[in-house]
Amino acid sequence: MLTYLLLFINIFLVTVNTAVNSLFMLLVAVVKLCLPTPKLKVLATRAADKSMWLWATINLGILSLSNRVTWDIEGLDELKKEGWYLLISNHVSWTDIVVLCSVFKDRIPMPKFFLKQQLLYVPFIGMAGWALDMPFMRRYSRAYLLKHPEKRGQDLATTRRSCAKFQYHPTTVVNYVEGTRFTAQKHQKSRATYEHLLMPKTGGIAYTLAAMGEQFDKVIDVTLAYPENRATPFKDMLMGKMTRIVVRVRLLPVDEQVMGDYFHDKRFKRQFQQWLGQVWQDKDEALKQINKC
Repeated sequence: MLTYLLLFINIFLVTVNTAVNSLFMLLVAVVKLCLPTPKLKVLATRAADKSMWLWATINLGILSLSNRVTWDIEGLDELKKEGWYLLISNHVSWTDIVVLCSVFKDRIPMPKFFLKQQLLYVPFIGMAGWALDMPFMRRYSRAYLLKHPEKRGQDLATTRRSCAKFQYHPTTVVNYVEGTRFTAQKHQKSRATYEHLLMPKTGGIAYTLAAMGEQFDKVIDVTLAYPENRATPFKDMLMGKMTRIVVRVRLLPVDEQVMGDYFHDKRFKRQFQQWLGQVWQDKDEALKQINKC
């Protein structure tokens, strides 16, 4: 009975927190529309970032009050607030966004999540994402490009435009390389060669590196796990049942292994796929050890 009461209370508190901060971001977006120069628009973005920081801080407070969580975190020492990072992570549940924002909010620039171009036109979500300078990505399928060859290269151009604004202030861009949340059904369907992960998709991260790779100081490789709440971590967190959250962080160099012409150089494309495959193999081994504990 108590757990369902906590579920109701936490949903209410998180909803109110999200609604209030979203409203502020919408107001910032309106002001941002009226500002004449990119540098002035950056000031509006920083105000929206502060609101997202507050949202993450309050959510962390709700999580801490409702759950007796043991935080098991390694690898944060070399991070800096004034840096440019590409953050890649496995994706377990909706809990991941709360955890990432909570863990990294005072250590690196506020994370920016790639959003689909279509979300730009969704009421509230699109404006709030635009106020936060979330990068919007438009991707064309291979079948579509065969029918419309004139569109070839435009998805990369859209990504470059979305990322161009990041040159004005330190930024963290987040990419969930698997493209979707992990479930047993998706794992079986994907025929993944990993025990705890889906197959990584190279396209999204390649687009990001092609658009602004020279600006990144490091790639932050994050491994998330909820070893005692693996089935339903988000529901368990809302019900006060979350007991242990594991976060492992590795800093990877932005070097010749990840910088190259992924879209036209087949040799580099194979090299990049091998690099990401090895990163994911290391992550899977780490998850095997974490889930044994």
